Amino acid sequence: MTMPADLDLSQIPFWGRSQAERVEAFRRLRELGRPVFVPEQAVPFIGGGPGYYALVRHADVTEASRNAAVFSSEPCSNSIPDMPRWLSVYFGSMINMDDPRHARLRRIVSRAFTPRILAKMEEDLARAAEEIVDRAIEEGPGDFVTQVAARLPVRVICDMMGIPAKFHDMVLRRTNVILGNADPEYTGIAPEFSRVNVARGLARLLHAGYSLNRLAARLGDERRRRPTGDLVSLLVNGDERLTSQELGSFFILLVVAGSETTRNAVAYGLKLFTDHPEQRALLLEDFDRRIVGACDEVVRYATPVIQFRRTLTRDHEMNGMAYKKGDKVLLFYNSANRDESVFADPDTFDITRDPNPHVGFGGPGPHYCLGAHLARREMTVMFRELFTRLPEIRSVGEPDFLLSNFINGIKHLRYTF
Repeated sequence: MTMPADLDLSQIPFWGRSQAERVEAFRRLRELGRPVFVPEQAVPFIGGGPGYYALVRHADVTEASRNAAVFSSEPCSNSIPDMPRWLSVYFGSMINMDDPRHARLRRIVSRAFTPRILAKMEEDLARAAEEIVDRAIEEGPGDFVTQVAARLPVRVICDMMGIPAKFHDMVLRRTNVILGNADPEYTGIAPEFSRVNVARGLARLLHAGYSLNRLAARLGDERRRRPTGDLVSLLVNGDERLTSQELGSFFILLVVAGSETTRNAVAYGLKLFTDHPEQRALLLEDFDRRIVGACDEVVRYATPVIQFRRTLTRDHEMNGMAYKKGDKVLLFYNSANRDESVFADPDTFDITRDPNPHVGFGGPGPHYCLGAHLARREMTVMFRELFTRLPEIRSVGEPDFLLSNFINGIKHLRYTF
């Protein structure tokens, strides 16, 4: 089925539309009943392909996620065109791999998310949230994203990895460049699609990836020489270990995916609880009982990660649709999370929603987000700190959204308390 002419998902201007327009566009795509084929825009210096099928229904996204043998993450899942070697060396993490390579790396890096490691982080999380709110109170209300939402996940992940505090701001800036590579605020480059602008954007992307990779790799080299028992020591020593390149790519994945999901969920959370005071009152009425459901509903409603790609390893039929070997599909989590056949009143923000089988942390299967539990804990700690110490905190006006077809991000959000 061909794509409606006014819904070109491959064009960046589509992703500059309002949130309401995008929600309506994906509702129309779901109503078509079959995935549309979207022509792919060739990218200078990278190339492109014929296009991809847009999987917008919950059933398609979840089934493709489970069936990794057919819907492969190789050669890459985080880029619509195939990623050239000079980029994949930094961004070719385990999310771009299938088993057995994926299983090996996931087994190693899962050491970062054991119950023991996460339990040890509880006190650190609470202290970090307290200090961030202290600083926000001292500075006075301004931009909630830069003052609060963006600070916690970067600090948590850098502390996990043993990255010194003096590098935290640099890590945040590089992360903004990687995930905001189409947004002129983060790149300093006009959004017009030209060879010159693409070249400049790719150069900044490459520099950001190199900087973060080398930061982690140098720390890994130190821990190989002098293990300290911290997380990086666990990852680079022992019978199964990460190479310097693998450690660098894992750090980029962790700080990019981990930071952006939590950062945007916290920012969207403040906006949603401001716009829906009855939901805020419901949460505060019994915070401990309702916060888990509240976090999941924020992630469903906002869906910080819009999509990932898969590639067919063989001819395959799914839900009445025939695919050919080599076909690309994009799993649109934002659309699956509003699927009317799964979620009653999907455009309603309801923290008591049960069940809530959202795919905001990826679909079920081998690539489900390793850090989902950590993200929920970060959101819980931050919302508890904010609503306890700043009971009158509210967002003001509309957010300034990131221009991206990958991250549904909020760059700035004015607030008061």
